[in-house]
Amino acid sequence: MTGLIERYRDRLPFAAEDPVVTLGEGSTPLVHAPALSQRAGAEVWCKLEGLNPTGSFKDRGMTCAVSAAVREGARAIVCASTGNTAASAAAYAARAGIRCAVIVPDGKIATGKLAQALMHGARVIALRGNFDLALALVRELAASHPIALVNSVNEFRIEGQKTSSFEIAEALDAELDALCIPVGNAGNITAYWRGFDELGQRPRMLGFQAAGAAPLVLGAPVQAPETVASAIRIGNPARWEDAMNAMTASGGEIRAVTDEQILAAYRLLASTEGIFCEPASAASVAGLLVHGAGDAQRVACVLTGHGLKDPQTALGEAGAVVSCEPDRAAVERAVLG
Repeated sequence: MTGLIERYRDRLPFAAEDPVVTLGEGSTPLVHAPALSQRAGAEVWCKLEGLNPTGSFKDRGMTCAVSAAVREGARAIVCASTGNTAASAAAYAARAGIRCAVIVPDGKIATGKLAQALMHGARVIALRGNFDLALALVRELAASHPIALVNSVNEFRIEGQKTSSFEIAEALDAELDALCIPVGNAGNITAYWRGFDELGQRPRMLGFQAAGAAPLVLGAPVQAPETVASAIRIGNPARWEDAMNAMTASGGEIRAVTDEQILAAYRLLASTEGIFCEPASAASVAGLLVHGAGDAQRVACVLTGHGLKDPQTALGEAGAVVSCEPDRAAVERAVLG
């Protein structure tokens, strides 16, 4: 499978001779969600970004950011991360044969994401502080050393991530009324709006933040953000102004959902649609169910990461394992209840 740079080169800032670092990202499924559609009173589709190579949407931007870094002669990349950016950066750096360092909030990264970053050979630094402090520090570091910063402040990240809008438009023949999307550092909502805008389409951008990390809803940074949805546990989004522009220009809005509402949507997706996403992803569905999408008839929900990214939360929310003795009668009782 070709990567997204090859597929959309005419819409991306890469020439034919430029190096491309790819793992075959993009082309993720857009799946109709009948149970969710019934509850929402609209035709709902789910964009399964957890089926990218490292299990999250970050791969779309990372192929572009790392390809550009290699083109410019970088021998190392760096990022701050709540987990998914770290995993993606580490994988693409390994693919490119360059060094990678990631700074993550100490004790605030899901196990699956930490394991990925370490297995891909990244230097992982656990910062005694939150994501916002980590991002400020890596921006200073990249400004004074020949290291490419691959967070969403990097324009190539946004360029890559906008391609999901192209795929949704292609799949739905450009007929989309609203897009529901989780909002953390606000790069993804910025990217989706850029993509739709380039296509001349204007679905309403409905962004959803966790109530404990909702600076765009509150209108002020959150000093100590907290939520079970670790991927969006960010108190001062780097793309604040861009996200607000996407909301305003599209006639959309940014609202908050509680952890309880996020986890309810998380369980609902798994049990009724067969879709296992990480908790932050479920914020888009929670937002749709709690706040609605106005008069939108066709809605797409972006599910940003796979559920295996955060196994601890999954085990805490799922049913118990049934213990059983090794004989037919016991198995029969266990199976039939």
